[in-house]
Amino acid sequence: MNTIVAIVGRPNVGKSTLFNRLIQRRDAIVDSVSGVTRDRHYGKSDWNGKNFSVIDTGGYAVGSDDIFEEEIRKQVDLAIEESDIIVFVVDVTEGITPMDTEVANLLRKVKKPVFMAVNKVDNAMREDDAFEFYNLGLGEYHTISSINGSGTGDLLDAIAKIIPEDQEDEKDELPRFAVVGRPNAGKSSFINALIGVERNIVTNIAGTTRDSIDTKYNRFGFDFNLVDTAGIRRKAKVKEDLEFYSVMRAVRTIEHCDVAIVMIDATRGFEGQDQSIFWLAEKNKKGVVILINKWDLVEKETNTMKAYEAMVRKEIAPFSDVPIIFTSVLTKQRIFKAIETAVTVFENRKKRIATSKLNETMLEVVKQNPPPAWKGKYVKIKYCMQLPTITPQFVFFCNLPQYVRDPYKRFIENKLREIYDFKGVPVIIHFRQK
Repeated sequence: MNTIVAIVGRPNVGKSTLFNRLIQRRDAIVDSVSGVTRDRHYGKSDWNGKNFSVIDTGGYAVGSDDIFEEEIRKQVDLAIEESDIIVFVVDVTEGITPMDTEVANLLRKVKKPVFMAVNKVDNAMREDDAFEFYNLGLGEYHTISSINGSGTGDLLDAIAKIIPEDQEDEKDELPRFAVVGRPNAGKSSFINALIGVERNIVTNIAGTTRDSIDTKYNRFGFDFNLVDTAGIRRKAKVKEDLEFYSVMRAVRTIEHCDVAIVMIDATRGFEGQDQSIFWLAEKNKKGVVILINKWDLVEKETNTMKAYEAMVRKEIAPFSDVPIIFTSVLTKQRIFKAIETAVTVFENRKKRIATSKLNETMLEVVKQNPPPAWKGKYVKIKYCMQLPTITPQFVFFCNLPQYVRDPYKRFIENKLREIYDFKGVPVIIHFRQK
């Protein structure tokens, strides 16, 4: 299970600076997904060998100052609801404000670990000023300066200490297909339609995440778990929360799945949030199937489907080798094709190519189309192999890896996809010195 750390606090205390520092702290950090909301609010970090996700609740407050307080309360509620660990950021230069007290009152009732980070402590005098934050009744605090990074290492050490070790035995579990998408795209109806037709459901396990329900399911002689991320609307009383909620829920669900079935509402088109959810799956190197649901409600001409598909592929480029299926959950049109395709994508993700076979085919491709010369230097590729990773990664050994440009990497990736069929799966190519 991946741990989610949420950063909360009133505006301008330095939440985003701390967030950026946490996710860019080390080389091993995956870049954050831009566009998950209006700004970069979701990132992955690792510290002392522990991996976790960081959510910055900043940037969700909209409107004038007088409604800030209500916004802050909503953010804290969301963080309490969705995260495993909370970091509460306060500002030493301003001392305790009424809003800090308000947030602290909410956090004292929480059964989850809460770390208070007193920010902007960049000298010894401010270290003394931080004492007043004991008055918030949250116990010990960490003094940090998120601008220059002092103290953040100690804060991370404390957080890492309570993050459980990654469970290795998860590999034996059934494959997990997550149904993700915006509210009202038809996720629950899709799962209900499958379950309503098939009677061989074994269990409904209240899921690994609050409100995500795992349904064990058998079709095509294949056992897997379907994960429903419905319930996004459950506590969301106002529109602005919806986006944050669905992203939070999608983050958690996508990180624990093998294949993400991304559901799009055909009547609304492929919007920003759909794109965010798609890129979350791609960044996490999951298999992806795109379902265009409610296709029965779209007025059609001769080429409507082709045009729609071309539009979606353009939006998800360069990773456009993804199955796109037009469905109507209401009329049960192509819903089993969707599951069958997800099974195929799952198998593609596990695919292993023998080194001898790979060299036989790919070295021939390289011979026919060698990398273009760069600054008068010629790249010679001698050998290639697949790495033993969960998702397909290939390494090509050559004399001058630094001179292999991106277009050539894409060419090699496309050839691998064409020859070995990795449809729906992110493929990573490395060039290394032989």
